[in-house]
Amino acid sequence: MRSLLIVASAAALIAVPAAAMQHDGHAGHAAAKAGDAIAAAVAAPTRTPANLARDKYRHPAETLAFFGVKPGDTVVELWPGGGWYTEILAPLAKAGGGTLYAAAPWERGLNRVKEWQGAKPDVYGAVRLAEFPAAGTNPKVPDASADVVLTFRNVHNWRFDGADNTANAFRQIFAMLKPGGTLGVVDHRLGEGDDAAKEEKSGYMKESSIIAFAEAAGFKLAAKSEINANPRDTKDYEKGVWTLPPSLREGDKDREKYLAIGESDRMTLKFVKPAS
Repeated sequence: MRSLLIVASAAALIAVPAAAMQHDGHAGHAAAKAGDAIAAAVAAPTRTPANLARDKYRHPAETLAFFGVKPGDTVVELWPGGGWYTEILAPLAKAGGGTLYAAAPWERGLNRVKEWQGAKPDVYGAVRLAEFPAAGTNPKVPDASADVVLTFRNVHNWRFDGADNTANAFRQIFAMLKPGGTLGVVDHRLGEGDDAAKEEKSGYMKESSIIAFAEAAGFKLAAKSEINANPRDTKDYEKGVWTLPPSLREGDKDREKYLAIGESDRMTLKFVKPAS
């Protein structure tokens, strides 16, 4: 009997790692499949040449993979502006059977997406429009409906409107995510030792400031990445981050210098909404 127990125990010890390896295999396959879908969206023929030229600064495939975006997800893109990421996220959602919300101030923040919906309904027609921050009168992203919320270089804009409005934005993001959902943030990074007053005018923000706003809303920081870092960015420009490309606010003054620096140094932060 004792021999049988020893054999059974040994078999159990062998079975547990095997099951774990099988699980890891499934996870790896799913990640690879998502990566292929993202790569296809980044290579979509509907992307504009000017946006393609900025991939070397914005690293869209690596960034979306880091945030764990999957083709079948319900994704919210906040303040899409000129639609740089929308050009990628819309084909990704369409190909994978997912849902994409474009959420911005109603209606001016959605004008570009609305134009594209009229011009290219096969690509952008299914994009859902929502007000953010929501004021209670226009369509909004339903609570607990999103798998992923993404914001690219927007938190500093919210900060210009004051700390209270920034805090409200993060609370609304928290509400729209499902338990266990992800918030992905990319923004211009101010040095931790720099004067915090620069956040109100330079376009740069400290990582610690954004983390504090997110955690106050209930998020947990899951990971950081240096995918979008640029150590050449000195962050000390009279006209703020807009001195660098693509804005180049100084015009021809020191243009080659700023082109050599490239686009800004950016933080890439992944937060999660606790599952319970």
